[in-house]
Amino acid sequence: MVNRQTALKIRKTHRYLGLFIGIQFLFWTISGLYFSWTDIDDIHGDQYKNLSYQPKSFKNLISPSQLETPEAVHSIEIRDLNNTPYYWVNNKQLYSALDGSLKQNITEDEALYVAGNYMNSDLKVDSIYRINTVDEHHEYRERLLPAYVISYKNNEALKAYISLKDGKFQTVRHRSWRWFDFLWMTHTMDYETRDDFNNIILRAFSLLGLITVLSGFLLWYTSSLSVRRLFKRFR
Repeated sequence: MVNRQTALKIRKTHRYLGLFIGIQFLFWTISGLYFSWTDIDDIHGDQYKNLSYQPKSFKNLISPSQLETPEAVHSIEIRDLNNTPYYWVNNKQLYSALDGSLKQNITEDEALYVAGNYMNSDLKVDSIYRINTVDEHHEYRERLLPAYVISYKNNEALKAYISLKDGKFQTVRHRSWRWFDFLWMTHTMDYETRDDFNNIILRAFSLLGLITVLSGFLLWYTSSLSVRRLFKRFR
């Protein structure tokens, strides 16, 4: 058996380790409970989307080979903007699919039209504005900019994002998603991108958590009367 002084050191180590990482343990537990009790489809905002929407079909489109592009076409998608077809070419530029003319950016009306296709028809638009840059913590991070932000009149601070460059419906954000994003950040301990599970902070706290648990077992071993009696029996 260890002596009393060693046992006191183990107890103090366990106490201070528990105090140091206890808040993070609390965040891990709270976030884990939140994730297990929420529907991920609701977090994605599916309840606000028109999931039955089918893209419109068009006829009499010009051949992509007729487009006057600065480089050969290696990827192409069709965009429907106010019932007018456009080609999104090489993930860089919009061209009219009817006459091949170049389109720089979509308008607010076109953004509202796109959002109207993808969002539920009973939602009422409150405002629309443009964003050109976002920081690494913004809810629209790591997506195509600039973009239109369309806010809706509801209790969830609902917003839809449409990129100006390609006229694509990007994503929807609401209050439950923002709570999920915050708790996900505390769960992964990645306070920048949210998605790095190999960051140093998470690794350090995981190791400290393991040490805390092991020190608890060691503390029980050094302070248990039953263990002492069992140890004496086999001496």
